[in-house]
Amino acid sequence: MARDSKTTVSGSARVRTRAAQAVWAVAALFALVLAVGALLVAIDQTNESNALVRFVLDLADSLDLGVFDRQDGVMSFDTESANALVNWGLAAVAWLVIGRVLERLIRP
Repeated sequence: MARDSKTTVSGSARVRTRAAQAVWAVAALFALVLAVGALLVAIDQTNESNALVRFVLDLADSLDLGVFDRQDGVMSFDTESANALVNWGLAAVAWLVIGRVLERLIRP
């Protein structure tokens, strides 16, 4: 009977480890989208007719947590590229911190 409980604990530890890895991967992916979006704005490749560029920018706009908006974010600069680099950069860092904290809470 002790062997079954050990297997269950080991199985739940594996599930928690996989869940923690998935949470971290999603947070890192969100940070990557924000970084690529900021890079596209900074190098002035915001060709609105390009579907991939539009998708990345729209996704980055939705992932900026509402606080780090590129038009009206935490920090405001004269140029759109500076706003995107700073605010979306801060949002990317925030997602990495959130992901790491959640990953540490979930992991056994």
